[in-house]
Amino acid sequence: MDVTVRIVVADDHPMFRKGMVTLLSTEPGFVVVGEAATGAEAVSIACATLPDVVLMDLQMPEMGGIPAIQQLRECAPLVRLLVVTLFEDDDSVFLSLRAGAHGYVLKDAREDEFIRAIRAVAAGEAIFSPAIATRVLAWFGSQRHDDLREFGDLTHREREILAELAKGYANAMIARHLSISSKTVANHLSSIFAKLQVTDRGAAIVRARESGFGA
Repeated sequence: MDVTVRIVVADDHPMFRKGMVTLLSTEPGFVVVGEAATGAEAVSIACATLPDVVLMDLQMPEMGGIPAIQQLRECAPLVRLLVVTLFEDDDSVFLSLRAGAHGYVLKDAREDEFIRAIRAVAAGEAIFSPAIATRVLAWFGSQRHDDLREFGDLTHREREILAELAKGYANAMIARHLSISSKTVANHLSSIFAKLQVTDRGAAIVRARESGFGA
């Protein structure tokens, strides 16, 4: 049985947003459940409708795409996030990934590339435009040695908890998933923060996602 992919389109350019909605509405298996012209609207609509995928522009009024992605990871951690933007500079790419984006596609991509990217992200994959993918792979390759040493001190349980944290889950949900108490989760998190030399959850999540936890 075919699976319907429910989508929210967030972009402040009316013509691009309308064109994307029209494209997706004619694609079998796709349903657009919301449109947003600002980051704040994107968060509100996505948290209310819980779509499978949010297409997120980076430059929008009221709240940009990156803080919107961060908020969505808190209120709707299972929603998949695909950045669709004109910007391909390193700062935009890596800040998006650190915020929790699952893919990054440039607006000049072909229509079939957009369709393929949305299906891939909805299926749990990470996807990038070719030029972006080359830079991402090079960066992660350069970090691999340091990551192995840095995370090697974590116990198996700490790695499990870090993976849950990187997915955006709160302590109570992590405890439920792993069948342990919230206090045990908090104790493990204190140990994790010390070993990673970070001071809070946000910094730990960034480090974890950069190393592939929570993907």
